[in-house]
Amino acid sequence: MVSSETLILTLATMFFISIFFSPTAATISLTVSPKTLTKSNHSVRIQWSGIPSPSSLDWLGIYSPPESANENFIGYLFLNSSPSWPSGAGELRIPLVNLRSNYTFRLFRWKPEEVNYRHRDHDHNPLPGTRHRLAESEEVGFEGASAPDQVHLAFTDRDDEMRVMFLTGGGNEEFVRYGLEGKMDNIVGTKVTKYERKDMCDFPANSSLGWRDPGFIHDGVMTNLEKGKKYYYRVGSDARGWTETFSFISRDNEANETIAYLFGDMGTSVPYSTFYRTQEESKSTVKWILRDLEGLGDKPAFISHIGDISYARGFSWIWDEFFSLIEPIASRVPYHVCIGNHEYDWPLQPWRPSWSWGLYGTDGGGECGVPYSLKFKMPGKSSFPTGTGAPDTQNLYYSFDAGVVHFLYISTETDFLRGSDQYNFIKADLESVNRDRTPFVVVQGHRPMYTTSDEERDTPLRERMLENLEPLLVENNVTLALWGHVHRYERFCPLRNYSCVDIASDSLPMAATVHVVIGMAGQDWQASWKPRSDHRDVPIYPQPKQSMYRGGEFGYTKLVATREKLTLTYFGNHDGDMHDIVEIQSGQIPKISAGEVRAVSELKFSWYMQGAGILILGAFIGYVLGFLIRCKRDAAQRNTWTPVKSEET
Repeated sequence: MVSSETLILTLATMFFISIFFSPTAATISLTVSPKTLTKSNHSVRIQWSGIPSPSSLDWLGIYSPPESANENFIGYLFLNSSPSWPSGAGELRIPLVNLRSNYTFRLFRWKPEEVNYRHRDHDHNPLPGTRHRLAESEEVGFEGASAPDQVHLAFTDRDDEMRVMFLTGGGNEEFVRYGLEGKMDNIVGTKVTKYERKDMCDFPANSSLGWRDPGFIHDGVMTNLEKGKKYYYRVGSDARGWTETFSFISRDNEANETIAYLFGDMGTSVPYSTFYRTQEESKSTVKWILRDLEGLGDKPAFISHIGDISYARGFSWIWDEFFSLIEPIASRVPYHVCIGNHEYDWPLQPWRPSWSWGLYGTDGGGECGVPYSLKFKMPGKSSFPTGTGAPDTQNLYYSFDAGVVHFLYISTETDFLRGSDQYNFIKADLESVNRDRTPFVVVQGHRPMYTTSDEERDTPLRERMLENLEPLLVENNVTLALWGHVHRYERFCPLRNYSCVDIASDSLPMAATVHVVIGMAGQDWQASWKPRSDHRDVPIYPQPKQSMYRGGEFGYTKLVATREKLTLTYFGNHDGDMHDIVEIQSGQIPKISAGEVRAVSELKFSWYMQGAGILILGAFIGYVLGFLIRCKRDAAQRNTWTPVKSEET
């Protein structure tokens, strides 16, 4: 008979054997290769084997830095992404972006009874549980993890300069070398800045879930550039290494051509699932713009991204993914931005008027504009205090000339009402434009002044924009107004107070602005068109006559302007081809006021010249009348519109 002591000892032994020598603990393998990557977006191979009773809920967590808690992953993949997963073995390959810290990977078992439907991602899918960790890999790092990365250009306030910004893992002194071909003998230092977790205003940006060290931001300015020349540059230092050599075409505001690529709401794409859905279409937008840039040769151009930049929403590593995505284009042409709700809005933002109660919320993920303000530096010196001790919000409103076009950027997230600093800037800027030098004026902001989408929350904002800003656009003959926020493309007729203006018969040429919504660059949540007021659940509202073209194709727009004509073309991402085009002739005609006519009629001539004077005056008046008739006829042809189209079914 076995004694009780022997039985207890046997059971204890079996228990410890089951813990330390069970098939699960003893045979599960998780390996990675290579363990050192040389550049962002190079791939790592992740292999596993020995998983008993594989489940479709088994998953792989992605962690950086390696000491992150189990629940603070940056992303995850289910093992059933590998075709061989039912065997308990498989592999995945994913590209990694340099986060200036190592990565590690962990295997988890997630049981059906542990699914928590209150802990969900952006798509309302339950986030995977971390209770049962099966294995962890060795670390994967980057060669030169602290080296310069995420290079992007921007205009400054001077025509003979170009700004270059980049990121490093340390606050050491870094430089920019630049020059014409074969002569990179100019060198300038960089200013360094950084933001901290304490600068974030709300969750998740200020939590261990969303916060990751953002690195050090370097800002250098290349000076004394010759107009319209191809410059070569690289950034870094002899001590810590240099980037590859990039190139750009310097500004030439005397050129008779302006080229720009414009869009909103692009975001970025990541090769794993995370807390928010990312924007897969952003890769296509960058791909097609890169194609177009390569076809330009040595013509200068720039990019305009009008709000909702990375959609980081408080998850710091998404900014790294974004700048890695755009570096191929932003390192060769200036990349200009304006602020959107997903860069800024948080519950305690300082400008939150009573009428906007449903408008400004938590879209910024607690960032309160800080990463946006420091990772970019646009011309001008606009700023607005956060009221939290964090750095002021910058890059709010500014303008610059590019060839024959004057571009003005505004903020729809901060005060633009009559009497505000922004309103005063917009008014003074538009009134000071030299239309002989820049016959076209383009205004850009994030939330649209006009849209036929079902965006009822923004109605109070649009009403204030129409009341406060549209008069400035009309009075100053703004050619084009571009907006994002609505993730579709829509082009309107020349508008003034919701009405199409018949330019051919209007007394003041260009006394209306063509509005275009261009928020279709990547974000895949698509607003529906405004429904019928009496049947909101049935067919969409017929396309109103003010809407000349609208569609849901992802893409971007290209602006090409000469002194005579501005052309805006909408390209679709599924084929890279043109989907819509509008042409606007410059035709800026000086209007003869009543006072000037009276002044002509009151000219005094000496008695012996009166006869000749009357003849001359009659000829002059006839010439003016003929000129105005011709102008009126030409005005009828001033805008070449495509037929009214709708891509709805």
